[in-house]
Amino acid sequence: MSVLHQPPQMARSNGIELCYDIFGAPDGEPIVLIMGLAAQMVMWDDEFCSELASRGFRVIRFDNRDIGKSTKLSGGSRITVMDLLKLRIFKIAPESVYKLRDMAADVVGLLDALGIKSAHVVGASMGGMIAQEMALSFPQRVRTLTSIMSSTGNLKLPQPTREASAALLAPPPKTKDEYIARFAQTWKILRQGSFPQDEAKDLLRAELNYSRGLNPPGVMRQLRAILASGSRKERLASLQTPTLVIHGTVDPLVRPAAGYDTAHSIPGAKLVMIEGMGHALPIPMWPQIIGAIAEHARGATKAAA
Repeated sequence: MSVLHQPPQMARSNGIELCYDIFGAPDGEPIVLIMGLAAQMVMWDDEFCSELASRGFRVIRFDNRDIGKSTKLSGGSRITVMDLLKLRIFKIAPESVYKLRDMAADVVGLLDALGIKSAHVVGASMGGMIAQEMALSFPQRVRTLTSIMSSTGNLKLPQPTREASAALLAPPPKTKDEYIARFAQTWKILRQGSFPQDEAKDLLRAELNYSRGLNPPGVMRQLRAILASGSRKERLASLQTPTLVIHGTVDPLVRPAAGYDTAHSIPGAKLVMIEGMGHALPIPMWPQIIGAIAEHARGATKAAA
């Protein structure tokens, strides 16, 4: 399958620089892919992007602020258990350098830089939260919303498993070898099962992420942005953007209840629960995930025609 791939470039957006690349023909309907916490744009695998582009879309992926090749900010400190307890028990949000709305504005700025008036917006995990915020704050820029393994930010939802929480809050690795070992271990926990194709790619994925540049303080700023942004549940009740929610039935980090909560919070949202999927996009499940995204985007386009 041969799909046009434009190499990574930088764009000025919302006062920072974002690294992005594009798959597919220039006249394809634009789809923006937003990755999650600590995840660089390359965690949307090239093959995943190519497959989506082959369905007639112009697929744009990018590094969020504070990760990969995009602008690194400063300030903030590591999230502690005490921060989490204050939030859960006393509803005291931690301080943050920026919030999810700022990250949503980054995506809008990227669309501006590319001369795109509106796009289908797909977000995974924290990326789903950013996509929700984008649809709420900049509705005219979002043709359709797809929220994958994400949450409304509702504090009443079940917590991550102890194992998933420990993986999220572990101190950053000190060496490349430690990072590569941690990468494989973390994704084994998040995938929740045996996925030999993905496990075989983990070394290459880890090498690629490491070579593009890690930013542990930035990950903490991203986490603070999530926690400081509060719940979107009430605001989502007025959302009019056609919405698809995709979630795994065994997600250990953002529990399955969060998928149901997101879908039930948004009027008319479609929910696809994928059996055996954890907090990852495993290769065997790509046909179902990509198929659902493409069908949702096409359906909304036909309805608007």
